[in-house]
Amino acid sequence: MTADLGASDLWVFGYGSLIWRPGFPFEESVVARLHGYHRSLCIFSHVHRGTPERPGLVLGLDRGGICRGLAFRVAAGEAAETVTYLRAREQATSVYLERHMPVRLDDGRNVKALVYVADRKHLQYAGRLPPDKVLELVRNGRGGSGENPDYVLQTHEHLRKMGVFDPVLAELAQKLAPGLGEPRPPL
Repeated sequence: MTADLGASDLWVFGYGSLIWRPGFPFEESVVARLHGYHRSLCIFSHVHRGTPERPGLVLGLDRGGICRGLAFRVAAGEAAETVTYLRAREQATSVYLERHMPVRLDDGRNVKALVYVADRKHLQYAGRLPPDKVLELVRNGRGGSGENPDYVLQTHEHLRKMGVFDPVLAELAQKLAPGLGEPRPPL
């Protein structure tokens, strides 16, 4: 993949904090769909939103379903630097697998995007946890990038603004900040 960097624009698919804090320059962002994966609070965070002793819980792309997120087009001249940045950010503990996958942009274009999916074999893969355990981990998680509740609330709010309803995040946001919004899809 690195050999092609700089030859053409790079697309990056964001489904969690990349939506509201990409951290790299981009030319455009478009709501997009990734087939075969869904957004899930399935990763124990030992760096950004927790510690090994007191893990938080962050999003990963887990197998099955469809995920709506945001695709960012990065200019060819910024591609190599963007990948270096994303690897440092997303691969702090190698819990994600780096992939190039097809995504469909809401404007009808089909592109290949850089995507980070959950590594189910990694020790930090949490899988599907009971809602009370998810709430406990999120409420108590704090790491180098801040408090875990802020991560969930920011992601939920930005997804809502994009017109994306995630029932798990909506219910969790309601418990973390009552009155923030009803845990149901917009009309």
